[in-house]
Amino acid sequence: MAGTDLYELASFLAANGPHKVLPTSRRLRVVFNRVVIVDTTSAVFVWEHDRYPQYYVPATALVGCTVRDKRRLGDEKAAVVELTAGSPGDDKVTTDRVLRFANDPGLGPLANLARLEFGAMDQWLEEDAPVYVHPKDPYKRIDVLPSSREIQVKIGRHTVAKASSSVHLLETSLPPRYYISPGAVDPGLLRKSSLTTKCPYKGEAEYWHVVMDGKEVENVVWQYRIPTLESSGIAGLLCFYNERVDVYLDGVLQERPTAHFG
Repeated sequence: MAGTDLYELASFLAANGPHKVLPTSRRLRVVFNRVVIVDTTSAVFVWEHDRYPQYYVPATALVGCTVRDKRRLGDEKAAVVELTAGSPGDDKVTTDRVLRFANDPGLGPLANLARLEFGAMDQWLEEDAPVYVHPKDPYKRIDVLPSSREIQVKIGRHTVAKASSSVHLLETSLPPRYYISPGAVDPGLLRKSSLTTKCPYKGEAEYWHVVMDGKEVENVVWQYRIPTLESSGIAGLLCFYNERVDVYLDGVLQERPTAHFG
């Protein structure tokens, strides 16, 4: 992720190994400064933590660029690398957000792999599909389910939304989310926020505050106007952070989830 101390990350991974790995046969291409510097079918999903993976590629798959070790680990099992690329006639661009692991059997599945920081590259493609935000976790799935259960949303004692149906989005390892028609929410309660967030599974979300009784509950409602294909069933619908509001389904209060969002 952006801002990660790559030397510390390399030291940790060389000593402890990754959380898990999974080779993939999908074609992966990486573009940097308008040059395709990776085109491989031998990429590896590497979980540096348990939340989502990064793509690592064979060090030998780096093409159309030059690399130079900038800072090596003391045991030389890995190095922070400067990578430079540019088309003929174009200015060269350099990034040091690259790791290279040595071809050392002691490194296990990381041996002879390179890590290109996702956000430091210009484009990532799985086959011919762009990859957004970060690689998708192959163990995660999205289910979008229409529901005829009546839904009611309360903030304190105030009902802020009520509808006879909703769309439930179920995402592996996250709380269920309940999406409702904008017509079920009093527009006078909503104030547009400047916040936007991006999700590789759903797309780009925009947010609203809820304002009532002179008080503002910040960024408690969001909407995906143009979601990804897999989440197309929530297009244009509104969702409340159920960590911060009370949600009733068919009159039954749902337990507030605990998550690192909200």
